[in-house]
Amino acid sequence: MAKSYESEITQFLQDLKQRRPNLESEQKQGRARLWDKTIDPELVEGFKAGTVPQKPYVYQTED
Repeated sequence: MAKSYESEITQFLQDLKQRRPNLESEQKQGRARLWDKTIDPELVEGFKAGTVPQKPYVYQTED
């Protein structure tokens, strides 16, 4: 493979970044809004305490 080869995907991404130079910052803002959250340990413990044990096969009728 020649060293100057660039796949279509690479060319597309480079073109996209040139057309939208603030794309990476927008992606980081979206990630921060959806995923980068602080977790309240007390709330997590409450969720764990409120779980109901599940049977191994949930569709089996009780006999």
